[in-house]
Amino acid sequence: MTFTRRLLLSGIAAVTLIGAPLGASAADLIAIITPSPDNPFFKAEAEGADAKAKELGYETLVLVHDDDANKQNELFDTAIARGAKAIILDNAGADASVAPVKKAKDAGIPSFLIDREITQSGVAVSQIVSNNYQGAQLGAEEFVRLMGEKGKFAELVGKESDTNAGIRSKGYHDVIDQYPDMEMVAQQSANWSQPEAFEKMESILQANPDIKGVISGNDTMAMGAWAALEAAGKTDVIVVGFDGSNDVRDSIEKGGIKATVLQPAYRQAQLAVEQADKYLKSGSTGQEEKQLMDCELINADNAGKLETFALTE
Repeated sequence: MTFTRRLLLSGIAAVTLIGAPLGASAADLIAIITPSPDNPFFKAEAEGADAKAKELGYETLVLVHDDDANKQNELFDTAIARGAKAIILDNAGADASVAPVKKAKDAGIPSFLIDREITQSGVAVSQIVSNNYQGAQLGAEEFVRLMGEKGKFAELVGKESDTNAGIRSKGYHDVIDQYPDMEMVAQQSANWSQPEAFEKMESILQANPDIKGVISGNDTMAMGAWAALEAAGKTDVIVVGFDGSNDVRDSIEKGGIKATVLQPAYRQAQLAVEQADKYLKSGSTGQEEKQLMDCELINADNAGKLETFALTE
């Protein structure tokens, strides 16, 4: 028999404790802490980690920090108080997340990070991230090809506090800047947000009506940019994203957004749980702390094989 129990945390947020047989020990608990599942990438992470943990016999506590470092700190307190054996984390800031991960470590609870790194080594057991630089170069190469190696373009950048935003932007520019006829006319942060990207794209279009392309730090911003372009009748503008979401897959198949870069969110989260399980049983993951997973280009040629941040055969 399984159960689902709702917990109210200091009046801040309700979370869900899912899946263990009644009477199971809290010592078998794995906490999974991610940004909002409103973003399909983070939803895939949470679902992947949750499914793998249950498969391995753990109880799960699935929590959402909404990219709020203070809330994340409180959720760590909750995981520690609940006696979690391990924490799977997609963090709320590279610097701000060091302290709670260290706090958990000091309490005897190891953390296994996915998607985003923190700025210190030796605090988390694993930091499993997509090879954002390699992926960004793939996306930029496709973007340059689609642009015909020339034209005005804009870049939408993610959160400044997220190391992935800077790494992806650098990967883009290390390719694009080699082409003298590619001219960036705007570079703005939309904080990974679709509504914000829509607004930023509207402003960019007003100032640059002859823009030819948009390269985006993630798929959510790419979707916002594309919606603004559609509303303005600018469907000839080339948009390239990053993540590999089903929404962008559908847009590619309809001839909208032209390409994205797949980072394996679901598998990455499952790998973190597998390493947590191995570490709890043997004291070692058998891997280096920092681990990179390569990304894959998604365009009209293979979009039909993409499902929930994974390519099917």
